[in-house]
Amino acid sequence: MRFICLALLIPALAAFAAPVPSKRAAFSFALQSYADFQISDGVGGNAEAEANAVFVTPFPADLTTVDATSLANLGTMREAAESAETDSFDPEIDAATGADAAALQVGKIKNKVLKLTGEVQQIKIKIAQATAAGSDTSDLESSLTEEQTKLTTNIALDVKNNGAASKGVA
Repeated sequence: MRFICLALLIPALAAFAAPVPSKRAAFSFALQSYADFQISDGVGGNAEAEANAVFVTPFPADLTTVDATSLANLGTMREAAESAETDSFDPEIDAATGADAAALQVGKIKNKVLKLTGEVQQIKIKIAQATAAGSDTSDLESSLTEEQTKLTTNIALDVKNNGAASKGVA
């Protein structure tokens, strides 16, 4: 009987003695060029899901595990979407006419959803990491509310463009 108890106890004790990782492995998000992640080509109406596939879905539920490089890559990609809006969409829309101008406008809205989704995700990561560190997040929370409001507005505009031709600038 003692042998049976020891035989059951030893593996149980070994499990407690096994090293316990102090933190989950850091998540890594690879930098991509704008042409590789832009969502403006195609049709309007699904920008929220398309943007989430780029900037939300790849990330783990535990945003505290996102490493500094991944956060920087997210920021760089968001900035590329912002630059596309101001440096490419705006001048191309101004120069275009008719259906081409309309498709570029739909693409611009989709790009805004992409840009703002990246911004919101970046702020959420910063909030999660600041909270885990015991830091004040009130400024970040205010920024999140502001950017989420813009995102909601642009998602609604995209939904109104459901099925309309959309053209990108990449």
